[in-house]
Amino acid sequence: MATHASFNVGVIGLGSMGMGAARSCIRAGLATWGADLNQQALSALQADGAQGTAASAREFADKLDALVILVVNAAQVKQVLFGNGGVAEKLRPGTPVMVSSTISAADAQEIASGLAAYGLEMLDAPVSGGAVKAAAGEMTVMASGSDIAFQGLGPVLDAVAGKVYRIGSEIGLGSTVKIVHQLLAGVHIAAGAEAMALAARAGIPLDVMYDVVTNAAGNSWMFENRMRHVVDGDYTPHSAVDIFVKDLGLVADTAKALHFPLPLASTAFNMFTSASNAGYGKLDDSAVIKIFSGISLPGDKPEEKA
Repeated sequence: MATHASFNVGVIGLGSMGMGAARSCIRAGLATWGADLNQQALSALQADGAQGTAASAREFADKLDALVILVVNAAQVKQVLFGNGGVAEKLRPGTPVMVSSTISAADAQEIASGLAAYGLEMLDAPVSGGAVKAAAGEMTVMASGSDIAFQGLGPVLDAVAGKVYRIGSEIGLGSTVKIVHQLLAGVHIAAGAEAMALAARAGIPLDVMYDVVTNAAGNSWMFENRMRHVVDGDYTPHSAVDIFVKDLGLVADTAKALHFPLPLASTAFNMFTSASNAGYGKLDDSAVIKIFSGISLPGDKPEEKA
């Protein structure tokens, strides 16, 4: 299927990832529609060349050849699809729906069943790469679903992804791979924060510590990306602390279902939960470093708590 202006794709959820995905679809020549409750986001996407925007995707659902959902959690996915004013009933039968939120395998299966009742195909397709990769159309997609779903979403996947992993046909496999990935991501951020907190306590300038690690064997993508925020004293949320409370909670739930111990992930979960409980939940996830007392961090201000 060619990627051209006659292919209409809708994106629900215009946060950092959804906005990047929508803009990538526009750049790829797809007729792109956006839905979000944030009027600023709608106006920005419209200015970028969207075919149309609205608070609810119901307003353009019957025009779509594909739908992408990039909201925060499973409850929001279910609400936008099946809740009061949900979009599922307005989509044309056969329309493929790419659910890219980080959710449990059980929720993915429940959503797929709900979509099937309307004759809709689901691709269980969580994504990774952060706002930068989303904006560049280079997200990593971990997807499972039918051949029909993959084919129907081909133009969208070409537009938004640098790499697409076909995990299998069973709904829930994509979500499980993303949950395992989030175990690593959360632990890496927590470990990076602990290392930088120790450096601060020892009186090592954090910009020096950051430079050493990013040029040595202890580096990771998460350290390099998130600890830069700590060095800059900038906790503007690109991915918030509360997102990792949610994601590591999904990791814990998955491990519990499999009767599998996760000592490092459990510690990271407790660290992010402590940061949220201390009032840092809406800040960038690098703000997990703020749970450490007795240290001074760049840009610290009492009013940072949110």
